Amino acid sequence: MTTVKSDKTQNHTYEINKNQVFIGFALLAALVVFGIFQYNKNYALGLHLVIGLTIGYVMQRSRFGFAGGIRKIYLTGDSSLTKALLFMFSITLIVTAVIHYGHALNGADVYYRAVESGAAVIPGSDYVEPANLATIIGGILFGIGMMLGGGCASGTLTDAGEGEGRGLIVLFFFSTGALWGAHDMPWWKGSIFFEIHKQLYLPDVFGYLGTIIISLLGFLAMYIIAKKYENKRKKEGTFTHETYAQWEQELPEAKDYKFFSQETYHKFFVKRWSFYTGAVCLMIMFTAILTTTGTSWGVTAIFAQWAGWFYDSLLGIIDISTWPWFEGRMETMKAGFFNDPGSMRNAGILLGATLSLLLAGKFSFKRNFKLRDIIFYAIGGLMMGYGARIALGCNIGALYSGISNMSLSGWVFLPSLVTGGILGVKLVKKLKINL
Repeated sequence: MTTVKSDKTQNHTYEINKNQVFIGFALLAALVVFGIFQYNKNYALGLHLVIGLTIGYVMQRSRFGFAGGIRKIYLTGDSSLTKALLFMFSITLIVTAVIHYGHALNGADVYYRAVESGAAVIPGSDYVEPANLATIIGGILFGIGMMLGGGCASGTLTDAGEGEGRGLIVLFFFSTGALWGAHDMPWWKGSIFFEIHKQLYLPDVFGYLGTIIISLLGFLAMYIIAKKYENKRKKEGTFTHETYAQWEQELPEAKDYKFFSQETYHKFFVKRWSFYTGAVCLMIMFTAILTTTGTSWGVTAIFAQWAGWFYDSLLGIIDISTWPWFEGRMETMKAGFFNDPGSMRNAGILLGATLSLLLAGKFSFKRNFKLRDIIFYAIGGLMMGYGARIALGCNIGALYSGISNMSLSGWVFLPSLVTGGILGVKLVKKLKINL
């Protein structure tokens, strides 16, 4: 361990573990080699490993998360993350609308119509899902589970990568819940919860410009509500402003600044990024996925596949080959984990978070929880996994990709998720769960 002192006149010191930094660069080099190997097998494998690593790194450096957008403002009154999320939704929707419009001008159509007509498919339009009662139920279940488990889908991967024992527990049960939901999908699809539905691509009603304007007005309304709530908490004296850990803060400018210095390293690899920096970077990664794959960003369907590999291929206690949900996915399942671009992306998110903390010299394993906490983490993971399957997506697939790809279902999932999240926060406070 070494202590870095930025300025002797100020009490601004922090410890950095040089061994972790070396391990971090060694891990980075190993991932570059592995990425090249995967790219040579299939460019999509290497590409999505890089995208995942970038997402995980960005989320850790900026502490960006969807669960925090609900939990933070409800507990502290601080709306900074909530507003950054709304900013990310806004810029992503604008970029995505331009991409959709360009393809539509060339004769492409949304996925559910293109399948029947044989037209080219608008990238990401396969995330225009039916909005139904299951969307609402799944959103509420996911929101509650998100708070019990301490993170959303992408957040759980990031937490696990940061060395959070809680994150690893939640990830296991999250995947198990997703597999459980996949098993039950035939029942849900045959029930009233799916039969009464509305599958709507918003530009069909409002046009592309109209959809952008209406969506931005919706985000603006939520921004105003969040800001007013923050002001209300400030007046009541119940507002708590978020503070960064000392090692994450900007170092004071050195009198004789040198590029090759501790200050430069801190700026590039240690200092915390703003939420808005995280929002812009995640929008870029979202767009990269959309333009390189023709589909959008999803997380939890991969979790169901991971559980399928574990319970079927590894343990042999179930046979997923007869499940309708896995129809069309068995080729991917037989190819294995390392030959699935989605798995590479999710694994990359986890490793990107690990890499971020190692390069900052601040990685640690955290096990500050009790048996009762583990039970709640497990319940939270199961609720998120199951809720995501019946809602046809999570905070990423159903919410972020749904809204950005201009699906009505995304706007139905949003209030359901928020409702579940608020209920979950209250449960966490009442049950005194350690997060």
